[in-house]
Amino acid sequence: QVQLVESGGGLVQPGGSLRLSCAASGVISRPNTMGWYRQAPGKERELVAAATNSGITNYADSVKGRFTISRDNAKNKVYLQMNTLKPEDTAVYYCNHRTASIGYWGQGTQVTVSS
Repeated sequence: QVQLVESGGGLVQPGGSLRLSCAASGVISRPNTMGWYRQAPGKERELVAAATNSGITNYADSVKGRFTISRDNAKNKVYLQMNTLKPEDTAVYYCNHRTASIGYWGQGTQVTVSS
C-alpha cells in the first residue's frame, strides 16, 4: 500500500556531497519511521539514519556528524544529506518506511565514492 521512489545517487569524489531523496505514496499510517539503509556487495544491509514523523532522529556511528536526515511530512518525503563522503560509504542505498505492522522498501540507488 506504500510505494517508495528514490533519487539522487551517483558518483562523487572523496570529500564530496550528495543528497538522496525518497518520496512515499499510498496509504501512509502514523506513527511511522522513515530511514535509509545501505548494502555493499558481500555485506549485510545496515541502518544509516532514520527519522520519526515527530522529528526524532538516529544515526549509525559511522555517519554521525557527516550525514543529516530530514523529513517533509506534508509531502511524505525523506532526504539524506551526505557530506564529507568516504570510499567506505560506497553502497546501494535503500529508502525504508516502517509502521507498527509492516515495512516497505524502495528500489535502491547506487552511491559510489571514488577518486
